[in-house]
Amino acid sequence: MTMTEAPSIQESGVLEKTALETYVPPAKPSLVGLSREELAQRLGEIGVAEKQRKMRVQQLWHWMYVRGAQSFADMTNVSKDMRAELEQHFTVDRPEVVAEQISNDGTRKWLLRLPSGHASERPHEVECVYIPETDRGTLCVSSQVGCTLNCSFCHTGTQRLVRNLTAGEIVGQVMVARDRLNDWIDRETPNGNRLVTNVVMMGMGEPLYNFDAVRDALLIVSDNEGIGISRRRITLSTSGVVPNIARTGDEIGVMLAISLHAVRDELRNELVPLNKKYPIKELLDACRAYPGSSNSRRITFEYVMLKGVNDSLDDAKLLVKLLKGIPAKINLIPFNPWPGTRYECSDWEQIEKFSEYVFNAGYSSPVRTPRGRDILAACGQLKSETEKLSARERQALRAMAMTD
Repeated sequence: MTMTEAPSIQESGVLEKTALETYVPPAKPSLVGLSREELAQRLGEIGVAEKQRKMRVQQLWHWMYVRGAQSFADMTNVSKDMRAELEQHFTVDRPEVVAEQISNDGTRKWLLRLPSGHASERPHEVECVYIPETDRGTLCVSSQVGCTLNCSFCHTGTQRLVRNLTAGEIVGQVMVARDRLNDWIDRETPNGNRLVTNVVMMGMGEPLYNFDAVRDALLIVSDNEGIGISRRRITLSTSGVVPNIARTGDEIGVMLAISLHAVRDELRNELVPLNKKYPIKELLDACRAYPGSSNSRRITFEYVMLKGVNDSLDDAKLLVKLLKGIPAKINLIPFNPWPGTRYECSDWEQIEKFSEYVFNAGYSSPVRTPRGRDILAACGQLKSETEKLSARERQALRAMAMTD
């Protein structure tokens, strides 16, 4: 199903783009991303007796989310007849790795093709980024194909919005990362026995405009009997979809991050046009009321440093004033340039002055170290850059990904 894309903000003042398409499931849908109740329902539809469904659901859940099974054939404690029946109707597919790029700093970016029954000219693709650090391994996950919004400093925001991802496609990104990193087995690392320890919903798209799928996916990712990533290690970043902020705390319970980037409505209207719909005061009031926020569960405010735009000491002073009473930390993000942008990164000396003022006012103000810039994997740079490659280059990258 195809719809007309809304004009850009520059053309009409529209704040959000309209999706071009809706999800069409493949002929054999994947069981990845279904809740236990939904799994039981699917099993009932293929004739599994009600008294057996709970046991079968437990088996499937364990094989998918603890063992990382990529086919029903791997599920050795499921009867052959049951495996054959499952194989006839379903898969446990996750997105396909079309290309993998590895940065000089170890950051990995995967271009992922999404399974779909839609006969579109080009398959839907998203990007997912893994950032290894000494004390953690963070996976940056996408929630939409393209992006709903038109943030002027963000490369991802220049894309059309194709459609929302399903819960299975969101969970599938975490599963792909574990597949590629061989992260399903027990291992000894500085982070314990996992390489992917943290998940951030900071990839392509606005998570709170795909709330139900994001919620369902993160509840699976944080399930202690499966993937088991603590909700304290999952962060959802929003540009400020105020009506769904409280729902995030109530229904998901993960850490919250706000893409703030400006302290005056006039400037934020330009940088984050959604501000025209939900201005700063309304956004910060929602943050003050965020369920579960405390000094130990602080809200992160993301602030990209743009030279001569939002990086003055007056901006820093107003930022501190605005956040009074909110348990908060402020991530200062050096602007990551991308082809065609009109913005420049603030000078390092100015970033340090800004950070020092905020820190002295009592707020943690780390400056985020840019990661993966050489492969356009840094914050604000995701745009499925591989779309620009020739067919031969895409084929070569895909071959490398398959043999790595």
